[in-house]
Amino acid sequence: MTFHPQPEPGTARPWAFPAPDRGALDNGLTVLRCHRPGQQVVAVEIFLDAPLEAEPAGLDGVATIMARALSEGTDQHSAEEFAAELERCGATLDAHADHPGVRVSLEVPVSRLPKALGLLSEALIAPAFLETEVERLVRNRLDEIPHETANPARRAAKQLSKELFPAGSRMSRPRQGTEETVEAIDAAAVRAFFEAHIRPSTATAVVVGDLTDVDLDKVLAETLGAWTGNSAESRPVPPITADDTGRVVIVDRPGAVQTQLLIGRVGADRHDRVWPAQVLGTYCLGGTLTSRLDRVLREEKGYTYGVRAFGQVLRSDGKSNGASMLAISGSVDTPNTGPALDDLWKVLRTLAAEGLTDAERDVAVQNLVGVAPLKYETAASVAGTLADQVEQHLPDDFQAQLYARLAETGTVEATAAVVNAFPVDRLVTVLVGDASEIEEPVRALGIGEVTVVTG
Repeated sequence: MTFHPQPEPGTARPWAFPAPDRGALDNGLTVLRCHRPGQQVVAVEIFLDAPLEAEPAGLDGVATIMARALSEGTDQHSAEEFAAELERCGATLDAHADHPGVRVSLEVPVSRLPKALGLLSEALIAPAFLETEVERLVRNRLDEIPHETANPARRAAKQLSKELFPAGSRMSRPRQGTEETVEAIDAAAVRAFFEAHIRPSTATAVVVGDLTDVDLDKVLAETLGAWTGNSAESRPVPPITADDTGRVVIVDRPGAVQTQLLIGRVGADRHDRVWPAQVLGTYCLGGTLTSRLDRVLREEKGYTYGVRAFGQVLRSDGKSNGASMLAISGSVDTPNTGPALDDLWKVLRTLAAEGLTDAERDVAVQNLVGVAPLKYETAASVAGTLADQVEQHLPDDFQAQLYARLAETGTVEATAAVVNAFPVDRLVTVLVGDASEIEEPVRALGIGEVTVVTG
């Protein structure tokens, strides 16, 4: 039998996160473009400065309905015609609302980019917002809410936000609204929100892909360049306040065979100097199957299929008004809820007492930095990260600098960051499970006052 010769590895080529070119159109729209040879599917991300906190009182969810309605017809095309035109382009168009604002995402083959950008421009310039379409979207959203409530992970996230943030803060309430607020949304409310906040002067377009044969200046001028609107400054971002007093809230689910865990608090955002060390230390704690939490709770004890620790930016303005959610999440079988939490707290106490090892730090750096070229193979992944930087008021080279700083971060620095991120006496623990089975074992742990709620 003849075997082909084993391939020889080539020399690793240096890699850095792509740097965009920044510019602006005559209408004030900021444009970031990034030429990526070989990427024949172009990704476009539009960030619109329409944060959830701008939603009128009693209309939580109107930003979400508006975002979904952008692709439901324009003054030139009905909803069905608009969808058909996108399909002819081979394009996908999505939009969603979050605390920083609204994001509109377009992916399309480069040969169809002018046509697709024309459709996107239609959606931003003259959306129809027909009463029938808005009513349908409202009904769809109302249908989603019971399913989200029934989902233990979603229910835990909802409760954690309610616990951490003051009742008057938009962050304390569901991002896509409640049944009461969504029911109050109509086409007039959607149009009013659109007219108040959607304008080119406070928007940014990110375009990533192989732009070799594309006269992007011309294409943008003929499409997004036709978008007009009153100029306005970006909305000021109010400070984020949170209460991370150590406590436990059990959301009672009688008969549940598993308990959903969500343990969290609010921490530093990406503008803070501690962010790279926090990312590295958090990854060592619970970023992958070989991290500390999984080694104990999954491999040694068999309590769970997996537990993860992570940091997710909630909102940021670069002026000390930002914050991230630092959390540990997973699920365990009901009888082992108490023992699993006990061991989890032991992991955190051991980490504080003994620190991370150099081996843990080295593996985390290799995993976080070494996989970056694969993570950003597609235009969409690059565009998404550039848009994240825009909405968080970060410099265009932030991601590139982050990888350099991760590689330079030492074990001691990473340890200090993760211990400060997850102090054992300042964690809010939400458990979605059978209170009759788990309440007493959890109380016995002494990790905070225990409250039981229904729903």
